[in-house]
Order: sequence, then C-alpha cells, then structure tokens
Amino acid sequence: MRELLLIILAVSVSLILSVSVTACTDAKLKQITTIGSAGHIVCYSGGKTIYEGDSTGKIATEQGSDGWFLEDANTHKLVRVSGDCVITN
Repeated sequence: MRELLLIILAVSVSLILSVSVTACTDAKLKQITTIGSAGHIVCYSGGKTIYEGDSTGKIATEQGSDGWFLEDANTHKLVRVSGDCVITN
C-alpha cells in the first residue's frame, strides 16, 4: 500500500512539474535558469558607450533606482552603472 502511494505521489509531482515547465515561455524559463549566472552589460549615455564589461556573477539592480551593480570579471572591482543598459547572459 505504501509503495502505491509513493508511486501516485511521484507521478503527480512529475505531472505538475511538466505542466509548469511547458507553460513557461522560453524567456521565462531562461530567466529562471540563469539566476546568478555571469552576464555581459553595455551601458550608453547620449548614444555613446560609457561602460562595457562582463560580470563574475549576477548583475543586480539597485533597489529604488535605474542602476545596476556587478563585480567586473577583469578587474574584480565593484562596478555601479546607470543609464540605458543592455544585459545579456
């Protein structure tokens, strides 16, 4: 009896997970799977590049502002930027 309940539970969880994953758009799924991943950021001001670099990990948003912060992969320094930024993972 216990084995049957475990099988039913496992099948139920599998169905829920498969429906949840297939209901996600590609963009939503990518957003979930890249959490904490390194990224590339390019920021512009007046149409000119003011910063371009790679992060060692997650590029995070500054709470309450339009800025971003990251650890630069080349210098290992904290970088804070704001402006028109394009971030790719």
